Amino acid sequence: MTGFGEARGQSNGIAVAVEVRTINSRHFKLSYRPSEGYAALEPEIEAVTRDAVRRGTVQLNLRVERPASTEDYRINTAVVENYRRQLEAYTGRSEWNDANDLRMLLALPGAVDERRSSDNDPRDDWPIIEPVLRDALAALAKMRAEEGVALAADLAHNGRLILESLAAVAKRSPEVVQSYQSRLRQRVEQALSDLNVTVQPADLLREVSLFADRSDISEEIVRLRSHLQQYEAALMLPESSGRKLEFIAQEMGREVNTIGSKANDAEISKLVVEIKTALERIREQIQNVE
Repeated sequence: MTGFGEARGQSNGIAVAVEVRTINSRHFKLSYRPSEGYAALEPEIEAVTRDAVRRGTVQLNLRVERPASTEDYRINTAVVENYRRQLEAYTGRSEWNDANDLRMLLALPGAVDERRSSDNDPRDDWPIIEPVLRDALAALAKMRAEEGVALAADLAHNGRLILESLAAVAKRSPEVVQSYQSRLRQRVEQALSDLNVTVQPADLLREVSLFADRSDISEEIVRLRSHLQQYEAALMLPESSGRKLEFIAQEMGREVNTIGSKANDAEISKLVVEIKTALERIREQIQNVE
């Protein structure tokens, strides 16, 4: 299910910003983009994120800003001394006490070492980062919940469409055998009229019985109704039901395909197409459900 959440926080001079986006996916996948030096927090980030998101591709951006302090800079005396000796040999000067001379030496490359963010242990900042991450995930969950209400309504609507079409299939099914018997008798009588031959009723009855056995879809109708009841119940579950709905939709597809192949009736075939259309919409939407 798609969604977006963000949060910001600040403590001990450290500013933290977290942005979380989710897109549809059958499985959980985390794409983590941190500030320099915070890649090592990925296991902690993933553990907290998995508590909030069970399915979907998660794009998570972590930005940490730490203000510079005097402790972050150190004069590299070895480098400065090397510069001094080279300049002394070049100019012949032995005194470098003037302030301008010192500024010139310190401005040379490598004269001052700056402490980088990667030098810090990111886990020291985890107590500050974790609450901000949870706030961003809470905002994401709220947005996804609002989308979930509309999604549940759409899934329920498609389930009702399937149930209505299935009721029409069940109503039409007994008429299929009667229609076949009538058409078969007309064709046989027409074919044999020129030969002055009559067909025995028992022969027609045997052929109709074979057709009725081959085209009987009563079991498939019963099973599909049962799957629809399970589907409706799964939609009402408070916990994550995406995988369960996916399995139920797969089973409904099997029954619908069997009905379509056994029915041998144009009207039922039309209804099967309508059921398959609604079922395909369900399959697409289920990918959004955790």
